[in-house]
Amino acid sequence: MTTTTRPGLVRSDVSARPGGFARDLRTVAKRALRAIPREPEVLAPAVFIPAFFFIVNIGALQDLTESVPGSEGFDYRSFQLPTAIIFAVTGISRANALVTDIQTGYFDRLLLSPVKRLPLLLGLMVADFVLVVALCIPVIILGLILGVSFGTGALGLVLFILLGAFWGLAFTGFPYAIALKTANPGAVASSFILFFPFAFLTSSTVPLDALTGWLRTIARFNPITYVLEGMRSLVSPGWDWGAIGAALLAIAIIATISQTLAMLALRGRLDRS
Repeated sequence: MTTTTRPGLVRSDVSARPGGFARDLRTVAKRALRAIPREPEVLAPAVFIPAFFFIVNIGALQDLTESVPGSEGFDYRSFQLPTAIIFAVTGISRANALVTDIQTGYFDRLLLSPVKRLPLLLGLMVADFVLVVALCIPVIILGLILGVSFGTGALGLVLFILLGAFWGLAFTGFPYAIALKTANPGAVASSFILFFPFAFLTSSTVPLDALTGWLRTIARFNPITYVLEGMRSLVSPGWDWGAIGAALLAIAIIATISQTLAMLALRGRLDRS
């Protein structure tokens, strides 16, 4: 049996690249990362606001906190640096971009392709992780300029950045869940309200022991308290593995809640589409 080739058609050995979870994850993440430099209005406040409050809090409270009896050796600049990092990385996500994709129909067009469904969300989170790590760097540089030093050395600095980035990534599940559920940019922007009250019901400005009784009780149940304490232990001399472990546990609890909500919202969006 012989085969013939239709006139005008040229055979080619070029074939489509095989799909797969890892390839789809990289593709979605690369697209999200390429879009970040085009949105300076998102990046500028994420650096300016925590840096501003970092400087203002030091100017307002450093002399007061360091002059309290029994606070010998207490460095308020080192105490405040983790708070600045938490403010820099919390709520930073590509959730608004996801809303735009849903509203323009791009998300639905992706669903018509053979792309894996889970990387549509996880790829955005990979980009978020890279972004929050990058946002930590200028805030840390500011801290170093102001005299903060890491008692745990370079390894402690790396772990400090990773703790901040893991917290930022853990929180992203909330805005993604809202984005997938509502496709409303205003609702996504309001997701920061979930964090804002908890940021001050903790040891963000003064040590836990200096809080009044009712606030100290609330702070002890606030996961942000343990993230802050874990990060502060890395600025102080020596390694406090108990504080680091408690920080990782607090991050894991919030990540489990937020990412579960995001995955359920993704499933609901897929069912509706």
